[in-house]
Amino acid sequence: MSAVQRARELRKRATDAEQAIWRLLRAKQISDYRFRRQVPIGRCIVDFVCPSERLIVELDGGQHAENAVADARRTRWLESEGYRVMRVWNSDALANPEGVLEAILLELRSAAPSPQAPPSGA
Repeated sequence: MSAVQRARELRKRATDAEQAIWRLLRAKQISDYRFRRQVPIGRCIVDFVCPSERLIVELDGGQHAENAVADARRTRWLESEGYRVMRVWNSDALANPEGVLEAILLELRSAAPSPQAPPSGA
């Protein structure tokens, strides 16, 4: 199965946590930032990505505690490709999706270039 086919399957079988966050991210509902879900990047398929800001949001369930080494390797590879990776626990996404959305927005804004300081003497 190709990465694109696998991503399509993952979109069809989204977890409750993925559905909760996708409802908030879809259609530029977060300050006009566009997100895509279940996107192949190299050999990885990431849960959500904002291409313009190169921010990946990964939702992690209990199985990720067992796969911490593999997740760390995957994160390092994605970062080497110029992405920032934000990890969110499924339980947080389900219990407080608005809080997760706020954290994502803060992460997006933290990478935005600062306005240029006015010249001296202005």
